[in-house]
Amino acid sequence: MKILVLVAHPDYEHSRVSRCWVEELRKSPYVTVHNLQAMYPTGQINIYYERELILRHDRIVFQFPLLWFQPPSILKKWQDEVLTYLWNGSEGDKLRGKELLLAMSMGAKEEDYQPNGLHALTMEEIICPYQALARLIGMNFLPSFQFYNAVNATHQEIQESAKRYVEHILEVSATPIA
Repeated sequence: MKILVLVAHPDYEHSRVSRCWVEELRKSPYVTVHNLQAMYPTGQINIYYERELILRHDRIVFQFPLLWFQPPSILKKWQDEVLTYLWNGSEGDKLRGKELLLAMSMGAKEEDYQPNGLHALTMEEIICPYQALARLIGMNFLPSFQFYNAVNATHQEIQESAKRYVEHILEVSATPIA
């Protein structure tokens, strides 16, 4: 299984969570880490390079901090350009059967993402567009990895989350979410 992790963080150099996760990911021979912000600081995405990269992998992971209930803009831009190109082009079925997984860090606590919580939405409701995206383009949507209360997390908690994260993306069941 070849796994591509697309890292999307607008301030990666100052991110405690994303940097720790990437450090742990780089230890696995099955994982390719691809930092979108570092690769495309001007926002000009090379869709041909990205096409080749995504087609060489079986499982695609979108790693990002959830910002205002959305991913950072570089990931949205990547989706708009790369996935639209792959899906609308003559190679529309090339993503069929590949797997999509989200790895997110949130500043808020887990209980804030409940119907009666601060945000009045569950995480399942927030990530629903990704499930729809995966279904539309023929990818299998796998259970996501979520790390809550990141702003208050200790270094040890972040390191432990990194180990759990890598285990999750390597071992998550290939049974897609309906």
